[in-house]
Amino acid sequence: MGRNEFTVAFAGNPNVGKSTVFNNLTGLNQHTGNWSGKTVSNAFGCMSYKNITYTLVDLPGTYSLLSGSKEEAVARDYLCFQSPDMVVAVVDATCIERNLNLVLQILEITSRVIVCVNLLDEAQKKSISVDLKELSRRLGVPVVGSSARSGRGMSELKEMIYNMTVNERKTYVDKIIYSPEIEEEAEKIFEKIRQKCKSDRIARFLSLRLLENDEEFNKSLEKSIGISVEAGVHKKEYKDMIAEEIIKTAERIFLSAVSFKNSEYNKRDRKIDRILTSKSTGIPIMLLLFGVIFWITIVGANYPSQWLSSLFESVNQFVRDTLTNIGTDNMLVSVICDGILKTTFWVISVMLPPMAIFFPLFTILEDFGYLPRIAFNLDKYFKRSGTHGKQALTMCMGFGCNACGVTGCRIIDSPKERLIAIITNALVPCNGRFPSLITLISIFFSASLVFPFNSILSALLLLSVIVLSVFATLGLSKLLSSTVLKSERSSFTLELPPYRAPQIGRVIVHSVKDRIIFVLWRAVAVAVPAGLIIWLLANIYIGDSSLLNYFTSSIDGFARIFGLDGVILAAFILGFPANEIVMPIMIMAYTSNSSLMEYDSLTQLHALFTTNGWTVVTAICVLIFFLFHFPCSTTCITIYKETKSIKWTMLAFILPTILGLTACFLISNISRLIFMLAG
Repeated sequence: MGRNEFTVAFAGNPNVGKSTVFNNLTGLNQHTGNWSGKTVSNAFGCMSYKNITYTLVDLPGTYSLLSGSKEEAVARDYLCFQSPDMVVAVVDATCIERNLNLVLQILEITSRVIVCVNLLDEAQKKSISVDLKELSRRLGVPVVGSSARSGRGMSELKEMIYNMTVNERKTYVDKIIYSPEIEEEAEKIFEKIRQKCKSDRIARFLSLRLLENDEEFNKSLEKSIGISVEAGVHKKEYKDMIAEEIIKTAERIFLSAVSFKNSEYNKRDRKIDRILTSKSTGIPIMLLLFGVIFWITIVGANYPSQWLSSLFESVNQFVRDTLTNIGTDNMLVSVICDGILKTTFWVISVMLPPMAIFFPLFTILEDFGYLPRIAFNLDKYFKRSGTHGKQALTMCMGFGCNACGVTGCRIIDSPKERLIAIITNALVPCNGRFPSLITLISIFFSASLVFPFNSILSALLLLSVIVLSVFATLGLSKLLSSTVLKSERSSFTLELPPYRAPQIGRVIVHSVKDRIIFVLWRAVAVAVPAGLIIWLLANIYIGDSSLLNYFTSSIDGFARIFGLDGVILAAFILGFPANEIVMPIMIMAYTSNSSLMEYDSLTQLHALFTTNGWTVVTAICVLIFFLFHFPCSTTCITIYKETKSIKWTMLAFILPTILGLTACFLISNISRLIFMLAG
C-alpha cells in the first residue's frame, strides 16, 4: 500500500448533519448550527483507523459548486485545487433529490467519493425508504446509511473509507452529457487548461465553470493554476443550462432509489410553518418567544448572581486577609482587592448568570430549527434596508454578546452586507447591558408593582427597548447601504430545515464551550487592567479631589447638554472595557468611594440617583445611551480582527455613539420645552 496518511474531505448541503458526522469520526465537537452557512471555513481533524492516519476536512455547507458565494467558493476551490484523496458527500435522507445536485457536481471532479446518507432515523419517522444499493449502483460509488446523532453507521463509514484507501481499483462514474453546444464550448476551454490541472476530470469541471462567465471564479482560477481564460464569448444562459441538466439527472436517480409510504411526510412541519412564518402571527410569536426568554433570563439570573457575588466577596476577603498577614503594603492590598479583583469578580458575577441562561435557550432555538424562521420573517424588512435576512441571525447572536454577533457575520456572503451587519451589531443590547437596563427599568418604572407583575412589566419594557434597537439597526443599515456602503444587493438561499428535537446535553456543552467561556475570558482579560485604572483614578488625589472627581467635573457641562451628567458620561467612558462595570462606576463616583460598590436594594439605589439629581427623563436618557453607545473593547477588538480595518472599526465605534447622543439630546430638550410650556 505504501502510504499511511490520507486526506478525506467532507462535503454537503447545510443541515444534513455533515459536521455531526465529522465530529463522530474526529471527536473534535466542531459546532453544528441548524441554519445555512454555519461553517464558512474549513475545519480539520484527525482519525486513526487500522494503523492509517486520516486528515479529515469539514468543508463549508453549500448547496452547489456552481455559484460564487463564500461557502461555495471555499468548498469548490478545495476540491479542485487541493485534491483530497477522497470525498465523503453527506446527504439528508429526507431530501435526497436536492442534495444529489451537489453530489453529481463532486463526481464531476473526482470518482473517489463515498456517499453518506445521513438522518435515516428522520426518514424512517416520515416513512421515507431509501434503497442504498440502488443509489450506489446508479451513482457508481459506495453508499452508507447513517444516523450520526446516535452514532449509527459510523463504523461502516470508517470501514468504507479504509477500503477505498487500500483498494487501488478506482470506481468511475459516467459523466453527465450536456447539450452539444455546451460540450463543444467546454472542449475548447478544456484543451487550454488540461495541462495545468491534476486530472482530466478537474479540467472538464473547470471548463464548465468557466462557461458561466463568473468574474470571481475566473480570478480564482488564474490565481490557483496560473492561467487566464477569456470568457467574453460565453452566453449568459449557459449556467442555467448546466444546472438544468444536473437537476434532471438528480431527479432520475432519486426516483429510482427513494420511495414514500406517505407523500405528505412533511405535512406537520408545513403546518407549524404556517403559524411561525405567517404574516399575521410570525412576528408576534417571535416577540412573545423572545419576551419569555428575556423574562426567564431576568428572573433566573438574580439568584446565581447573588450567590456568586457572595462567594467572590468571601474570596476577596480571604485574599485581603492573606496579603495583610504576610505583611503586604496596604496600598498594594487595596490595588489588588479593591481594584483588580473587585472589578473582575463584579464582571463575572453580573455577566455569567445571564449568559448561562440566555445562550443555552438561544442554542435550543437554533437546534430546534427556529432561527432560520426568524431570518425568514425579518428578511423583507432587512431587504428594504439594503441587506437580507441572514443579518437577523447575527443580530440575535448579538443579544448574547456583540463580539459573538460580529464573529457570526461570517455567514453573510456579500462583503459589503457583512460590513453593514458588523457595524450595526452593537445597536442590539448584549447581556452585559441587560442587568443595567433591567435595574433602571425596575427602579424607575416598575418598582411600585408586586411580584410577579413587576418582573413581567420589566420584561415587557425590556422587550420594547429591544424592538427599538431592531428598528435602529434597520434604519442605520439603510443609511449605510445608501451611502458609504452603497452597492448592488446580493441574493442568498435560506433553507427552512425540518424541526428536530433539541439535544439538551449537546446544547449545554456547546453553549458553555463555544460562547460562554469565549466571551467570559475576553471580558475578564479587559476587566483586570480596567480595575487597576479605575482604582488609580479614584485613589489618586490632587488637593481635596480625586482624579475621578476632576474627570467627572470637567465633562459635566458637556454631558448635561444630552440629559446626562459628568458621572454618567465618565462611567460609560471608563466602562469601555466591559459594559457590566458602568453602573458600579456611577455608584462609586456618586458616593466618593475608593472602589466599586453595589447597593443591597433597589430602593437604596433609587434614593442615591434621585439625590444626585436624577429624574425620570434622566433615567430614559441613560437607558437610551445604554442601548446606543460605542461597543465595548472586546467587540471593538473583534470588529478589527474581522475587518482588518481601523476605518471600519472606528465607524462601528462612532455611529452608535452619535445615534445615542442625538436621541438623548432630543429627549432631554423636548422634555425641557414641555416643562417650560407647562410651567
